[in-house]
Amino acid sequence: MADLLVTGGAGFIGGNFVHYWAQHHPADRIVVLDSLTYAGNPATIAGITQAELVVGDIRDTALVESLLRERSLSTIVHFAAESHVDRSISGPDAFIDTNILGTNSLLKAARAVWLDGSGVPHRFHHISTDEVYGSLGPHDSAFSEVTPYAPNSPYSASKAASDHLVRAYHHTFGLEVTTTNCSNNYGPYQYPEKLIPLFLLNALNGRALPIYGDGMNVRDWLHVEDHCRGIDACLQHGQPGETYNIGGGEELPNMAVIDRICAEVDRTFAEDPDLARRFPQAPAAQGRATSELKTFVTDRAGHDRRYAIDERKARSDLGYAPQHDFATGLVATLRWFLDNEAWWQEVERRS
Repeated sequence: MADLLVTGGAGFIGGNFVHYWAQHHPADRIVVLDSLTYAGNPATIAGITQAELVVGDIRDTALVESLLRERSLSTIVHFAAESHVDRSISGPDAFIDTNILGTNSLLKAARAVWLDGSGVPHRFHHISTDEVYGSLGPHDSAFSEVTPYAPNSPYSASKAASDHLVRAYHHTFGLEVTTTNCSNNYGPYQYPEKLIPLFLLNALNGRALPIYGDGMNVRDWLHVEDHCRGIDACLQHGQPGETYNIGGGEELPNMAVIDRICAEVDRTFAEDPDLARRFPQAPAAQGRATSELKTFVTDRAGHDRRYAIDERKARSDLGYAPQHDFATGLVATLRWFLDNEAWWQEVERRS
């Protein structure tokens, strides 16, 4: 491959991608550009010798241009985004600034450096979400790459706009771009505002497990390492101008995920007596069921009912296939958080 600029590389998915790329492409240099907002954490990529962290804003077009030129970077993998739907409802402006204006800034920089007449091979890879497609009914076909966009939250609307900008820079200016739309990611280093780490840490601390509505909103669950594998396949085999959907192949209602978390916490405490000493506030430490903490709360405004991914194009064109099933992936994820208490405790202190 080539040396690359990874935006948002100190965040959850971006940080996992940096780990993945360093392991699978050890000869490549990785420049991480991250503004280190609340969800960015330098500790996530600490110790990766081939990764250089540059603290800066993707809206700083001049900075991005200088990084591309001075480090001779020919690939951008663009993760940087505001991504939490609840935050987009309470404060949409940050999502417009980062997801739309930030993406446009990166595209301008890439165009200025890569389309200067020198003919440098390049790739701008844009990470997007299945949420741009809107919501599915219980019997609707899964989202494909030709599903019309119908975003329902300020977050998904801002991502949809950024997707259109990436497409436009390809068709208007000839920038070589690819886009992947992923489903719900989970795994190590996830910021604990998302369902799986939030519910685990709440369970460990004896806090309520807040369930939106009836808990039956359905998502496709994708282990973050499988997502990174799909991005790698897209960078190697994806065609410029094309979009590929990356999914985990496991649709589950939130309630099923929550029940699995509760059961796994109970099982782990039963098998590891030291956990009761470390987390005495957990119901499981006191011989009670974690499920006692489940609490139903008012549903999120505009809460999409179901997402599902049709990933046949990625399978046929890129050779992509997920390697983690949700059952084992969830167990490994919960174990990672139990084994990396210092990482998430520092995140909670900074919040």
